[in-house]
Amino acid sequence: MTAPTRSRLPPEARRSQLLDLGVRLLATRSLDELSVDLLAEEAGISRGLLYHYFGNKHDFREAVVRRAADDLIAQTAPPPGGDPLERLHASLAAYVDYVLANFEGYVSLLKGSAGGSEAVRAIYEEVRGVLSERIFTEDPDGEFIADTPHNRLVVRGWSALTEELVITWGTDRRAGRATVTREELLEVITGALPALVRPPSAG
Repeated sequence: MTAPTRSRLPPEARRSQLLDLGVRLLATRSLDELSVDLLAEEAGISRGLLYHYFGNKHDFREAVVRRAADDLIAQTAPPPGGDPLERLHASLAAYVDYVLANFEGYVSLLKGSAGGSEAVRAIYEEVRGVLSERIFTEDPDGEFIADTPHNRLVVRGWSALTEELVITWGTDRRAGRATVTREELLEVITGALPALVRPPSAG
């Protein structure tokens, strides 16, 4: 009886498969703990083959962070149409769920953006920029939030506030400390934005 043959994936498909595995591993590990050895072991391949796909460990980690960032942006896209505040709430709910499901990796990304490589910092800033810019691109007529220098500054600060609140909430929740419910958290961060910005009529 002959052994079943393993199908050979094209290089890009195999690389994408390895990135998906890297993102799953990053969900429960810090970026520093995401090693080439770990991924090679989990994937059942040699280190040499992994280096063939990613060059070196820095390129590998950067590629995994990039894939995770793309996943975050995609998963937090607001639903099409509907009330702007309800769409914001849905997007923030997806963000909270993403952070909670990928907590170790997300916190590691924040730390890496503060003192890590330039590449990781650039990816983090890009993600924050996309999530902030979405407030305006999803409301091009300014019905919810007028696109003004004042409001852009406020949205930037609100994004940092949201990030801090979600991380603190997740840390307390994981440690078993008393904290607000998920819906209470969403009520705070969703309601904070319209309370801070100038209404469209105020220019």
